[in-house]
Amino acid sequence: MTLELLLLILVIGTAIAFDFTNGFHDTGNAMATSIATGALKPKAAVALSAVLNLVGAFLSVEVALTVTNAVIRIQDSSGAPKSEFLANNGHALLMIVFCGLIGGILWNLLTWLLGLPSSSSHALFGGLIGSTLAALGLGGVNWMGDGSKLDGVFGKVILPAFASPVVAALVATIGTWLVYRITAGVATRYAEGGFRWGQIGTASLVSLAHGTNDAQKTMGVITLALIAYGTWTDTTSVPLWVKVVCALAIAAGTYTGGWRIIRTLGKGLVEISSPQGMAAEASSAAVILTSSHLGFALSTTHVATGSILGSGLGRKGADVRWGVALRMVLAWFITLPAAGLVGAACYFVGNGIGGYAGVLIVFAALVGLTGWMMLHSRRTAVHAGNVNADWHPEATPGASVAPVPVPVKA
Repeated sequence: MTLELLLLILVIGTAIAFDFTNGFHDTGNAMATSIATGALKPKAAVALSAVLNLVGAFLSVEVALTVTNAVIRIQDSSGAPKSEFLANNGHALLMIVFCGLIGGILWNLLTWLLGLPSSSSHALFGGLIGSTLAALGLGGVNWMGDGSKLDGVFGKVILPAFASPVVAALVATIGTWLVYRITAGVATRYAEGGFRWGQIGTASLVSLAHGTNDAQKTMGVITLALIAYGTWTDTTSVPLWVKVVCALAIAAGTYTGGWRIIRTLGKGLVEISSPQGMAAEASSAAVILTSSHLGFALSTTHVATGSILGSGLGRKGADVRWGVALRMVLAWFITLPAAGLVGAACYFVGNGIGGYAGVLIVFAALVGLTGWMMLHSRRTAVHAGNVNADWHPEATPGASVAPVPVPVKA
Protein backbone atom coordinates (compact mmCIF):
# COMPACT_ATOMS: atom_id res chain seq x y z
CA MET A 1 0.00 0.00 0.00
CA THR A 2 1.42 3.38 -0.98
CA LEU A 3 1.66 6.20 1.54
CA GLU A 4 -0.83 8.29 -0.46
CA LEU A 5 -3.39 5.47 -0.48
CA LEU A 6 -2.96 4.99 3.28
CA LEU A 7 -3.48 8.70 3.77
CA LEU A 8 -6.60 8.69 1.61
CA ILE A 9 -8.09 5.79 3.61
CA LEU A 10 -7.28 7.52 6.90
CA VAL A 11 -8.72 10.82 5.65
CA ILE A 12 -12.00 9.18 4.62
CA GLY A 13 -12.24 7.28 7.92
CA THR A 14 -11.38 10.36 9.96
CA ALA A 15 -13.85 12.48 8.00
CA ILE A 16 -16.62 9.98 8.73
CA ALA A 17 -15.62 10.08 12.42
CA PHE A 18 -15.80 13.89 12.34
CA ASP A 19 -19.24 13.69 10.73
CA PHE A 20 -20.37 11.38 13.55
CA THR A 21 -19.10 13.81 16.22
CA ASN A 22 -20.79 16.65 14.35
CA GLY A 23 -24.06 14.75 14.61
CA PHE A 24 -24.06 14.19 18.36
CA HIS A 25 -22.44 17.56 19.04
CA ASP A 26 -25.22 19.43 17.26
CA THR A 27 -28.35 17.40 18.11
CA GLY A 28 -29.21 20.00 20.73
CA ASN A 29 -29.43 22.73 18.11
CA ALA A 30 -32.67 21.19 16.87
CA MET A 31 -34.06 19.28 19.80
CA ALA A 32 -32.90 20.88 23.07
CA THR A 33 -35.89 23.18 23.45
CA SER A 34 -38.44 20.50 22.50
CA ILE A 35 -36.92 18.15 25.08
CA ALA A 36 -36.78 20.91 27.71
CA THR A 37 -40.47 21.80 27.31
CA GLY A 38 -41.64 18.20 27.12
CA ALA A 39 -42.88 18.51 23.56
CA LEU A 40 -40.86 15.40 22.70
CA LYS A 41 -39.44 12.60 24.81
CA PRO A 42 -35.61 12.64 24.73
CA LYS A 43 -35.11 9.39 22.80
CA ALA A 44 -37.95 10.12 20.38
CA ALA A 45 -36.45 13.56 19.74
CA VAL A 46 -32.99 12.28 18.79
CA ALA A 47 -34.50 9.53 16.60
CA LEU A 48 -36.62 12.07 14.71
CA SER A 49 -33.65 14.41 14.36
CA ALA A 50 -31.47 11.59 13.00
CA VAL A 51 -33.97 10.70 10.28
CA LEU A 52 -34.40 14.31 9.19
CA ASN A 53 -30.63 14.95 9.20
CA LEU A 54 -30.32 11.97 6.87
CA VAL A 55 -32.95 13.38 4.50
CA GLY A 56 -31.57 16.92 4.66
CA ALA A 57 -28.10 15.78 3.65
CA PHE A 58 -29.37 15.00 0.14
CA LEU A 59 -31.17 18.29 -0.48
CA SER A 60 -28.21 20.50 -1.37
CA VAL A 61 -24.48 20.48 -2.14
CA GLU A 62 -23.81 24.23 -2.00
CA VAL A 63 -22.10 24.09 1.40
CA ALA A 64 -20.06 21.03 0.36
CA LEU A 65 -18.72 22.98 -2.62
CA THR A 66 -17.84 25.86 -0.29
CA VAL A 67 -15.64 23.48 1.73
CA THR A 68 -14.07 22.07 -1.43
CA ASN A 69 -13.30 25.45 -2.96
CA ALA A 70 -13.29 28.20 -0.33
CA VAL A 71 -10.63 27.20 2.20
CA ILE A 72 -7.54 25.79 0.48
CA ARG A 73 -6.38 27.52 -2.70
CA ILE A 74 -6.35 24.72 -5.29
CA GLN A 75 -7.99 26.40 -8.27
CA ASP A 76 -7.17 28.98 -10.88
CA SER A 77 -9.51 31.85 -11.81
CA SER A 78 -11.40 29.71 -14.35
CA GLY A 79 -12.44 27.21 -11.69
CA ALA A 80 -10.44 24.32 -13.17
CA PRO A 81 -8.20 22.35 -10.80
CA LYS A 82 -4.70 23.75 -10.65
CA SER A 83 -2.96 20.69 -12.11
CA GLU A 84 0.53 21.90 -11.30
CA PHE A 85 -0.36 22.42 -7.64
CA LEU A 86 -1.94 18.98 -7.36
CA ALA A 87 0.94 17.30 -9.20
CA ASN A 88 3.46 18.77 -6.78
CA ASN A 89 1.38 18.90 -3.60
CA GLY A 90 -1.08 16.00 -3.73
CA HIS A 91 0.51 14.33 -0.72
CA ALA A 92 0.68 17.65 1.14
CA LEU A 93 -2.99 18.31 0.42
CA LEU A 94 -4.00 14.91 1.79
CA MET A 95 -1.91 15.57 4.90
CA ILE A 96 -3.50 19.02 5.27
CA VAL A 97 -7.01 17.56 5.15
CA PHE A 98 -6.08 14.72 7.54
CA CYS A 99 -4.57 17.05 10.14
CA GLY A 100 -7.38 19.57 9.78
CA LEU A 101 -9.92 16.85 10.53
CA ILE A 102 -8.02 15.85 13.64
CA GLY A 103 -8.13 19.44 14.88
CA GLY A 104 -11.89 19.51 14.30
CA ILE A 105 -12.59 16.18 16.01
CA LEU A 106 -10.52 16.92 19.13
CA TRP A 107 -12.14 20.33 19.61
CA ASN A 108 -15.60 18.82 19.12
CA LEU A 109 -14.91 16.18 21.76
CA LEU A 110 -13.38 18.62 24.23
CA THR A 111 -16.30 21.05 24.05
CA TRP A 112 -18.77 18.15 24.24
CA LEU A 113 -16.98 16.93 27.37
CA LEU A 114 -17.32 20.42 28.86
CA GLY A 115 -20.95 20.70 27.75
CA LEU A 116 -20.22 23.79 25.66
CA PRO A 117 -22.26 24.19 22.44
CA SER A 118 -19.39 25.36 20.26
CA SER A 119 -19.30 25.21 16.48
CA SER A 120 -18.42 21.93 14.76
CA SER A 121 -18.17 23.89 11.52
CA HIS A 122 -15.62 26.32 12.85
CA ALA A 123 -13.68 23.48 14.47
CA LEU A 124 -13.37 21.89 11.03
CA PHE A 125 -12.49 25.14 9.27
CA GLY A 126 -10.04 26.09 12.01
CA GLY A 127 -8.28 22.73 11.72
CA LEU A 128 -8.06 23.02 7.93
CA ILE A 129 -6.81 26.61 8.05
CA GLY A 130 -4.17 25.74 10.66
CA SER A 131 -2.81 22.76 8.75
CA THR A 132 -2.86 24.76 5.50
CA LEU A 133 -0.86 27.57 7.09
CA ALA A 134 1.64 25.05 8.41
CA ALA A 135 2.03 23.43 5.00
CA LEU A 136 1.68 26.26 2.49
CA GLY A 137 1.87 29.53 4.42
CA LEU A 138 -0.56 32.45 4.20
CA GLY A 139 -0.89 32.15 0.43
CA GLY A 140 -2.31 28.65 0.72
CA VAL A 141 -5.53 29.84 2.36
CA ASN A 142 -8.26 31.18 0.10
CA TRP A 143 -9.00 34.23 2.26
CA MET A 144 -11.03 36.41 -0.13
CA GLY A 145 -12.00 34.26 -3.11
CA ASP A 146 -11.13 35.80 -6.46
CA GLY A 147 -10.88 39.31 -4.98
CA SER A 148 -14.06 40.63 -6.61
CA LYS A 149 -16.51 38.95 -4.26
CA LEU A 150 -16.46 37.35 -0.83
CA ASP A 151 -16.18 33.71 -1.84
CA GLY A 152 -13.29 32.70 0.40
CA VAL A 153 -12.88 32.09 4.12
CA PHE A 154 -13.75 35.66 5.05
CA GLY A 155 -17.02 35.84 3.15
CA LYS A 156 -18.24 32.26 3.51
CA VAL A 157 -17.09 31.46 7.06
CA ILE A 158 -16.02 34.44 9.20
CA LEU A 159 -18.74 36.95 8.28
CA PRO A 160 -21.58 34.42 8.81
CA ALA A 161 -20.01 33.48 12.16
CA PHE A 162 -20.58 37.00 13.49
CA ALA A 163 -23.82 37.78 11.68
CA SER A 164 -25.81 34.57 12.12
CA PRO A 165 -26.26 34.54 15.94
CA VAL A 166 -27.20 38.23 15.94
CA VAL A 167 -29.75 37.79 13.16
CA ALA A 168 -31.17 34.66 14.82
CA ALA A 169 -31.44 36.41 18.19
CA LEU A 170 -33.26 39.38 16.66
CA VAL A 171 -35.70 37.17 14.76
CA ALA A 172 -36.38 35.03 17.85
CA THR A 173 -36.81 38.08 20.10
CA ILE A 174 -39.41 39.59 17.78
CA GLY A 175 -41.07 36.22 17.20
CA THR A 176 -41.35 35.45 20.91
CA TRP A 177 -42.75 38.89 21.67
CA LEU A 178 -45.35 38.50 18.93
CA VAL A 179 -46.30 35.00 20.08
CA TYR A 180 -47.01 36.15 23.62
CA ARG A 181 -48.77 39.26 22.36
CA ILE A 182 -51.07 37.28 20.07
CA THR A 183 -51.90 34.59 22.62
CA ALA A 184 -52.31 36.94 25.59
CA GLY A 185 -56.00 36.09 25.97
CA VAL A 186 -55.62 32.32 25.55
CA ALA A 187 -55.58 30.13 28.65
CA THR A 188 -52.05 29.02 29.49
CA ARG A 189 -52.80 25.29 29.42
CA TYR A 190 -54.30 25.52 25.92
CA ALA A 191 -51.47 27.71 24.62
CA GLU A 192 -48.75 25.42 26.02
CA GLY A 193 -50.36 22.32 24.52
CA GLY A 194 -50.77 23.89 21.12
CA PHE A 195 -47.25 25.24 21.00
CA ARG A 196 -45.81 21.87 21.97
CA TRP A 197 -47.36 20.42 18.84
CA GLY A 198 -45.96 23.37 16.91
CA GLN A 199 -42.53 22.69 18.37
CA ILE A 200 -42.47 19.22 16.86
CA GLY A 201 -42.87 20.79 13.43
CA THR A 202 -40.31 23.57 13.93
CA ALA A 203 -37.76 21.24 15.57
CA SER A 204 -38.14 18.87 12.63
CA LEU A 205 -37.47 21.75 10.25
CA VAL A 206 -34.29 22.66 12.13
CA SER A 207 -33.08 19.04 11.89
CA LEU A 208 -33.77 19.04 8.16
CA ALA A 209 -31.93 22.35 7.81
CA HIS A 210 -29.01 21.01 9.85
CA GLY A 211 -28.63 18.14 7.40
CA THR A 212 -28.53 20.54 4.45
CA ASN A 213 -25.70 22.50 6.11
CA ASP A 214 -23.52 20.40 8.39
CA ALA A 215 -23.54 17.05 6.56
CA GLN A 216 -22.32 18.92 3.49
CA LYS A 217 -19.08 19.97 5.17
CA THR A 218 -17.76 16.45 5.48
CA MET A 219 -18.84 15.73 1.90
CA GLY A 220 -16.67 18.66 0.83
CA VAL A 221 -13.68 17.40 2.83
CA ILE A 222 -13.81 13.89 1.36
CA THR A 223 -14.24 15.33 -2.14
CA LEU A 224 -11.18 17.50 -1.53
CA ALA A 225 -9.20 14.40 -0.52
CA LEU A 226 -10.32 12.56 -3.66
CA ILE A 227 -9.19 15.53 -5.76
CA ALA A 228 -5.79 15.45 -4.04
CA TYR A 229 -5.44 11.71 -4.69
CA GLY A 230 -6.47 12.15 -8.32
CA THR A 231 -9.61 10.01 -8.43
CA TRP A 232 -11.99 13.01 -8.73
CA THR A 233 -11.54 16.19 -10.74
CA ASP A 234 -14.91 17.95 -10.68
CA THR A 235 -14.96 20.79 -8.13
CA THR A 236 -18.64 21.54 -8.86
CA SER A 237 -20.14 18.23 -7.70
CA VAL A 238 -19.84 15.52 -5.05
CA PRO A 239 -19.70 11.74 -5.69
CA LEU A 240 -22.95 9.94 -4.82
CA TRP A 241 -21.27 7.45 -2.48
CA VAL A 242 -19.78 10.36 -0.52
CA LYS A 243 -23.26 11.85 -0.05
CA VAL A 244 -24.64 8.53 1.19
CA VAL A 245 -21.80 7.79 3.62
CA CYS A 246 -21.80 11.29 5.11
CA ALA A 247 -25.60 11.34 5.47
CA LEU A 248 -25.53 8.01 7.33
CA ALA A 249 -22.65 9.10 9.57
CA ILE A 250 -24.23 12.35 10.73
CA ALA A 251 -27.58 10.58 11.26
CA ALA A 252 -25.90 7.90 13.40
CA GLY A 253 -24.12 10.55 15.45
CA THR A 254 -27.35 12.46 15.94
CA TYR A 255 -29.11 9.33 17.20
CA THR A 256 -26.54 8.87 20.01
CA GLY A 257 -27.88 12.07 21.56
CA GLY A 258 -25.05 14.36 22.62
CA TRP A 259 -26.90 14.77 25.93
CA ARG A 260 -24.34 17.03 27.61
CA ILE A 261 -24.89 19.80 25.07
CA ILE A 262 -28.64 19.22 24.88
CA ARG A 263 -28.75 19.83 28.64
CA THR A 264 -26.80 23.09 28.41
CA LEU A 265 -28.93 24.47 25.57
CA GLY A 266 -32.25 23.26 26.92
CA LYS A 267 -31.82 24.02 30.63
CA GLY A 268 -28.70 26.13 31.09
CA LEU A 269 -29.43 29.29 29.08
CA VAL A 270 -33.10 30.04 29.66
CA GLU A 271 -35.96 28.37 31.50
CA ILE A 272 -37.87 27.94 28.31
CA SER A 273 -41.60 27.52 27.66
CA SER A 274 -43.26 26.02 24.60
CA PRO A 275 -44.05 29.36 22.87
CA GLN A 276 -40.42 30.40 23.32
CA GLY A 277 -39.22 27.05 22.04
CA MET A 278 -41.33 27.25 18.92
CA ALA A 279 -40.17 30.81 18.20
CA ALA A 280 -36.52 29.84 18.70
CA GLU A 281 -36.72 26.79 16.47
CA ALA A 282 -38.58 28.62 13.70
CA SER A 283 -35.95 31.37 13.75
CA SER A 284 -33.11 28.85 13.60
CA ALA A 285 -34.64 26.99 10.68
CA ALA A 286 -35.19 30.18 8.68
CA VAL A 287 -31.61 31.38 9.12
CA ILE A 288 -30.00 27.97 8.46
CA LEU A 289 -32.03 27.19 5.34
CA THR A 290 -31.37 30.63 3.88
CA SER A 291 -27.65 30.27 4.50
CA SER A 292 -27.53 26.75 3.02
CA HIS A 293 -29.17 28.06 -0.15
CA LEU A 294 -26.51 30.77 -0.41
CA GLY A 295 -23.65 28.37 0.32
CA PHE A 296 -22.67 29.99 3.64
CA ALA A 297 -20.98 27.42 5.88
CA LEU A 298 -22.32 28.94 9.08
CA SER A 299 -22.48 27.40 12.51
CA THR A 300 -25.86 25.91 13.34
CA THR A 301 -24.77 26.06 16.99
CA HIS A 302 -24.35 29.84 16.82
CA VAL A 303 -27.74 30.17 15.19
CA ALA A 304 -29.53 27.93 17.70
CA THR A 305 -27.89 29.61 20.68
CA GLY A 306 -28.74 33.06 19.36
CA SER A 307 -32.34 31.97 18.85
CA ILE A 308 -32.66 30.57 22.38
CA LEU A 309 -31.20 33.73 23.90
CA GLY A 310 -33.56 35.79 21.74
CA SER A 311 -36.52 33.78 23.01
CA GLY A 312 -35.52 34.74 26.55
CA LEU A 313 -35.14 38.41 25.65
CA GLY A 314 -38.52 38.43 23.91
CA ARG A 315 -40.42 37.16 26.94
CA LYS A 316 -41.01 39.63 29.73
CA GLY A 317 -39.54 38.44 33.01
CA ALA A 318 -37.60 35.51 31.52
CA ASP A 319 -34.41 34.54 33.36
CA VAL A 320 -31.41 34.49 31.00
CA ARG A 321 -28.28 32.94 32.52
CA TRP A 322 -25.66 35.29 31.14
CA GLY A 323 -22.79 33.50 32.90
CA VAL A 324 -23.44 30.33 30.89
CA ALA A 325 -23.88 32.39 27.72
CA LEU A 326 -20.55 34.15 28.31
CA ARG A 327 -18.68 30.85 28.65
CA MET A 328 -20.23 29.71 25.39
CA VAL A 329 -19.28 32.90 23.56
CA LEU A 330 -15.70 32.62 24.80
CA ALA A 331 -15.58 29.09 23.41
CA TRP A 332 -16.84 30.42 20.08
CA PHE A 333 -14.03 32.97 19.87
CA ILE A 334 -11.28 30.44 20.51
CA THR A 335 -12.70 27.62 18.37
CA LEU A 336 -11.03 28.63 15.08
CA PRO A 337 -7.57 29.36 16.56
CA ALA A 338 -7.62 26.38 18.97
CA ALA A 339 -8.56 23.86 16.27
CA GLY A 340 -6.10 25.61 13.96
CA LEU A 341 -3.25 25.12 16.43
CA VAL A 342 -4.05 21.42 16.71
CA GLY A 343 -4.21 21.07 12.92
CA ALA A 344 -0.89 22.89 12.50
CA ALA A 345 0.79 20.87 15.26
CA CYS A 346 -0.36 17.60 13.70
CA TYR A 347 1.00 18.67 10.32
CA PHE A 348 4.38 19.67 11.77
CA VAL A 349 4.68 16.38 13.67
CA GLY A 350 3.48 14.16 10.83
CA ASN A 351 5.46 15.94 8.14
CA GLY A 352 8.51 16.34 10.37
CA ILE A 353 8.76 12.63 11.14
CA GLY A 354 7.74 11.79 7.61
CA GLY A 355 6.65 8.61 5.88
CA TYR A 356 4.34 5.99 7.32
CA ALA A 357 5.60 6.60 10.85
CA GLY A 358 4.58 10.27 10.84
CA VAL A 359 1.06 9.53 9.59
CA LEU A 360 0.50 6.66 12.02
CA ILE A 361 1.83 8.61 15.03
CA VAL A 362 -0.59 11.46 14.34
CA PHE A 363 -3.46 8.98 13.97
CA ALA A 364 -2.46 7.23 17.20
CA ALA A 365 -2.55 10.58 19.02
CA LEU A 366 -6.11 11.12 17.78
CA VAL A 367 -7.22 7.68 18.96
CA GLY A 368 -5.51 8.06 22.34
CA LEU A 369 -6.95 11.50 23.12
CA THR A 370 -10.40 10.44 21.94
CA GLY A 371 -10.33 7.41 24.22
CA TRP A 372 -9.23 9.50 27.20
CA MET A 373 -12.06 12.02 26.76
CA MET A 374 -14.68 9.31 26.31
CA LEU A 375 -13.56 7.59 29.52
CA HIS A 376 -13.41 10.90 31.40
CA SER A 377 -17.00 11.73 30.37
CA ARG A 378 -18.31 8.78 32.38
CA ARG A 379 -17.48 10.55 35.64
CA THR A 380 -20.33 13.03 35.09
CA ALA A 381 -22.64 11.09 32.83
CA VAL A 382 -25.56 12.86 31.15
CA HIS A 383 -28.19 10.70 29.51
CA ALA A 384 -31.83 10.66 28.46
CA GLY A 385 -32.87 10.03 32.05
CA ASN A 386 -31.31 13.15 33.60
CA VAL A 387 -30.96 15.56 30.68
CA ASN A 388 -34.11 17.43 31.74
CA ALA A 389 -33.35 17.67 35.45
CA ASP A 390 -33.54 21.13 37.02
CA TRP A 391 -30.54 23.37 36.43
CA HIS A 392 -29.18 24.32 39.84
CA PRO A 393 -27.34 27.61 40.42
CA GLU A 394 -24.06 25.79 41.05
CA ALA A 395 -24.30 23.74 37.86
CA THR A 396 -21.87 24.47 35.05
CA PRO A 397 -21.76 23.29 31.42
CA GLY A 398 -20.28 19.80 31.39
CA ALA A 399 -21.74 18.77 34.73
CA SER A 400 -24.41 16.12 34.65
CA VAL A 401 -26.78 17.19 37.39
CA ALA A 402 -25.72 19.20 40.41
CA PRO A 403 -26.16 17.06 43.55
CA VAL A 404 -29.30 17.73 45.53
CA PRO A 405 -29.03 17.15 49.31
CA VAL A 406 -31.15 14.21 50.46
CA PRO A 407 -33.00 14.82 53.76
CA VAL A 408 -31.81 12.58 56.57
CA LYS A 409 -34.50 11.07 58.75
CA ALA A 410 -34.17 11.78 62.45
